[in-house]
Amino acid sequence: MTSIVNSLKQIIININKERGHMARIRLNQEYRNKVANRIKQSLFQEDTQEKKKYDDLKGKQIDINDKAWSVAKDIVRRHYTDEDVEKAYYLQNKFENVSTIAKDSCFHFHYQGLAEEKDYNGNVSMVEKPIEKHFDFKLNGSFDIDNNYSANRDSAYGFALFRDEINAQDNCNADILIEQEGKDDNPHKRKFVDNNNEYLGLSGGRNNETKYGKEWNEKYQLDLIGRDYCRDRSIACTEQEFNFLVSWKQAKAQFVIAHEKWINSVLKQMKEIKIGLKGYKWLDEGIELANELGVEITDHEIIRTNSTGLVIYNPKNLAERIKGMKNTEKTREQKIAERVAYMQQQQTNSDNLN
Repeated sequence: MTSIVNSLKQIIININKERGHMARIRLNQEYRNKVANRIKQSLFQEDTQEKKKYDDLKGKQIDINDKAWSVAKDIVRRHYTDEDVEKAYYLQNKFENVSTIAKDSCFHFHYQGLAEEKDYNGNVSMVEKPIEKHFDFKLNGSFDIDNNYSANRDSAYGFALFRDEINAQDNCNADILIEQEGKDDNPHKRKFVDNNNEYLGLSGGRNNETKYGKEWNEKYQLDLIGRDYCRDRSIACTEQEFNFLVSWKQAKAQFVIAHEKWINSVLKQMKEIKIGLKGYKWLDEGIELANELGVEITDHEIIRTNSTGLVIYNPKNLAERIKGMKNTEKTREQKIAERVAYMQQQQTNSDNLN
């Protein structure tokens, strides 16, 4: 029935066009959503500074993980040698009550360094003590350099790294954590987070990963001797190795931040776009806005019903306002030029006063 009605409406539109007096179509919520979605798709494809930063860092992730893993593997194998691992497996296979070795991807590393310490009188002195941090190579491992809790998990990295793959799935949204930032936990957020993790193969819990999660975690794991909790087997390393692994976690965090900045730049533009569309009364105003933003659409692409609204933004002005929300990072040369222009203006103002 709906398709018949839409076909009749299209016929009427074509007849009106042929007569040279096309009737204006009111912009209802359905049309607003469709126009907004087309614009949003286009914004995600734009080659902006924010997207370039994200794409550039994304291309480096495998390399930085492999290099960090090489360092971690060297540290672990100095402590638990291949011969030690072989003996441990021998004993574990021989005796049923021995469970002393397992594969793992997270480690506590430490080195002997200097740290501030206060006495009872508040006097500060530098004392030698172990400097320790937790390093987790799992796909959903924490990249917070200040967090040493081995059970902490963070989905943001995997969502950023496999964004295209996740968003190609029904009922998945790799940007959900960014869209829901600052909001309380809610069913909408949980739905997409759970679906994303299920697609990545991370929803089965420890040692039950599938798909990307299984492939990733099996690549970055070693046979370790000791208890299951990696904090119980902190392994000594050099300060140089320690600092390199800290920089690895920082690099992962920078990639997640680049993802957040890119998506937030689009969300900021979309917020302004939706305000404008909400105020428009006619579909052609929404189409004009899209065209001004470089998105070529026509009323033929929109299924039509009637609605009402008020015009509060001129489409061309709104388009310019939105364009100004991207590529906000300034080069050193631009900052110097702005400073020179400011100083010249100040001098001009001073001369006018004199």
